[in-house]
Amino acid sequence: MACQKLSGKVAVVTGGSRGIGRAASEALARHGASVVVNYCGTADAALDKAAAADDVVRRIVDAGGKAVAHEADIADEPAGRGLVDRAIDEYGHIDILVNNAGICPSADFLEMPIESFDRVHSVNLRGAFICSQQAARHLVRQGDGGRIVTVSSISALVGGSYQTHYCPTKSGLHSLMQSLAILLGPHGITCNSVGPGEVDTDMNRILPNYDEIAAQLAKRIPLGRVAQPEDIADPIVFLASDEARYVNGAFLLVDGGMFVNLQ
Repeated sequence: MACQKLSGKVAVVTGGSRGIGRAASEALARHGASVVVNYCGTADAALDKAAAADDVVRRIVDAGGKAVAHEADIADEPAGRGLVDRAIDEYGHIDILVNNAGICPSADFLEMPIESFDRVHSVNLRGAFICSQQAARHLVRQGDGGRIVTVSSISALVGGSYQTHYCPTKSGLHSLMQSLAILLGPHGITCNSVGPGEVDTDMNRILPNYDEIAAQLAKRIPLGRVAQPEDIADPIVFLASDEARYVNGAFLLVDGGMFVNLQ
């Protein structure tokens, strides 16, 4: 096991069965946290998300850590609150919430049904609000501080022609963390966002020509490659740890320099 930055801590990771969430769950566990790995089994029949979540749990337990899987559609209020409560039921307390769950179905703005807009906002923004509120209630009651880390995106800073439903949610997540940083800071609870650029995940690999797209994007990134999920997981661990005890309301851009490369 790695240096135990998070020994004795309990973390909930939404959308923890794959991509950035999977990497974050495993990284938090390597640093000593007990992890509730959330997944939503209501969509995308091509992916067995329950099996994926169980695999994350198995990998953590086999490495000597503690983890449980928990199915919940966080856009549903009772389910989202129940996810956070699972940490209390399983481990007796909660210290860290990672708001990672998100969806990004490409859609033409002129043809987009309002139902698509509503679903993206429900999962990405409403779900984070629900989980953050429930986690904050427990954290304030416990009185020992805590960490809320939210996966926003470079898309909070730039637009996307086929992401007119998605980009506003990522801006909203950063704004939510800024507001909660003010409200919860006096309780010793820090609230921050990470802003990934392009990341090689299952969600992106749905695109049939993803390798070609990634190669083109890599030319814009000074570090010369798109991110792997682990590149985002380590900054999440940092923000969840005592090393980031005085970081509050921040937006940590993790994009290999893509955003600043304007020439």
